[in-house]
Amino acid sequence: MNYTTVVGLEVHVQLQTATKLFCGCLNKFNPDNPNVQTCPVCLGLPGALPVMNRRAYELAVKTAIALNCNIAEFTKWDRKQYYYPDLPKAYQISQYDLPFSSDGWLEIEIDDETGETKRIGIIRAHLEEDAGKNIHDETGGNRDSRVDLNRCGTPLVEIVSQPDLSSAEEARIYLEDLRRLLKSLEVSDCNMQEGSLRCDANVNIHVHTDDGKTIATPLVEIKNLNSFRNVEMAIEYEAVRQFQEWQETGKTFGEVLKRTFGWNADRGFTFEQRMKEEASDYRYFPDPDLMPVTITSEQVGAIQQTVGESPVDMRKRFQEAYELSRYDASVIIDQGKSFSRYFESVGKKCGNGKSAANWTTQDVLRELNERKIEIELFPVTDETLGILLHKIELDEITVKSAREVFEILLAEADAGKSVTPARVDAIIDEKNLRIVSDTGELEKIINEVLRKNEQIVADFRGGKQGAIGPLIGQVMRQVGAADAKVVREIIVRKID
Repeated sequence: MNYTTVVGLEVHVQLQTATKLFCGCLNKFNPDNPNVQTCPVCLGLPGALPVMNRRAYELAVKTAIALNCNIAEFTKWDRKQYYYPDLPKAYQISQYDLPFSSDGWLEIEIDDETGETKRIGIIRAHLEEDAGKNIHDETGGNRDSRVDLNRCGTPLVEIVSQPDLSSAEEARIYLEDLRRLLKSLEVSDCNMQEGSLRCDANVNIHVHTDDGKTIATPLVEIKNLNSFRNVEMAIEYEAVRQFQEWQETGKTFGEVLKRTFGWNADRGFTFEQRMKEEASDYRYFPDPDLMPVTITSEQVGAIQQTVGESPVDMRKRFQEAYELSRYDASVIIDQGKSFSRYFESVGKKCGNGKSAANWTTQDVLRELNERKIEIELFPVTDETLGILLHKIELDEITVKSAREVFEILLAEADAGKSVTPARVDAIIDEKNLRIVSDTGELEKIINEVLRKNEQIVADFRGGKQGAIGPLIGQVMRQVGAADAKVVREIIVRKID
């Protein structure tokens, strides 16, 4: 007897708009100043009327197009009724029977080695406003709970998948690929720590009995999973728990109402919270304060032109055009479209895609993380870095020297100085970093070093290979900049 895990995911994505979905309040993560980004509309005060954010709708349509969804020409807004402290109106403006998009799919790669893919169906992607945030003090003696309504009214796209995922690993891959797509579209920053991307997992198992029957267990929704690793671990745990529960009770799908579970990340287990509400419990009805939305095929076509290259296609192109590994290409694309454009520009200017990948994913990304800035604000432009790396390709400077130039460029930028591509050559000359290409001059210096170190030369002749290190070091110090490999070859030839 065995079982198959069946998973469908509901992913909530905050859109990167300047203002909220139905009011002019700032749409910005601001945990240090609670309840300041609010107004009568998002607070649900009497007489306040919502007005739809056009930009939010365009970003939502862009997302749905990239997910191969059908875009509805006519859609409306509905009120989803429920009471919770972080929902001051006691209803959420959402979409019920006429979402703006439906019937899409996302293809994921489930095997890196074979390249095997799997198409995951998208039931719908609909727009709705976010609720506020309840903050529970689990450490203090009073165990106080507070409410921050800054997030209330933020535009969300909820992406609901078909139950096509057959394992916890597939669920994680789906989320990673979805996040990569959303970041490349530049519709969301997808920061899970800040709540820009949140996930609920609908999980049950199909038990395959020895007599050839397939039995479905009751469905469980695991709420508010805040990392891909937690999604994977929660699904793995829940599948085992459901199998054990089925062995003990024998209850099947339909015999128990859908339940909502939580996930304890510290102790690694799911726990029951409540019975899941049905659609009828929410008492959906059309919002009387908002007009329906219509969109023409021409408008959809115009938005479609902004979608651009998909992350999957971009990764394949990077692998082929710049001879990158799948891992390196994925790391670059994961940083978003602007970072990918930066890398590609550097790669074209320096003529070595692998070198450009190494520098952008290591040196540049490290600086971005330390400075907590995006690539658009990075002081060393793609042109400047491309020129610097091209110097390495031309054997004008060493990699070590290039890093010294890179650090100087950053220091000058921090000091308020203008960092231009011309500064690369200027710094190289100021610091005497050019590789000595005059072999006659180089051999003259090597001869002098060998003459002064007869014992080290004798040790090397005697079989002590490590003895050559100090000789190379002395030459390099006198030359200022040289190719250490070339220096070693000349020393070995002269000693021989």
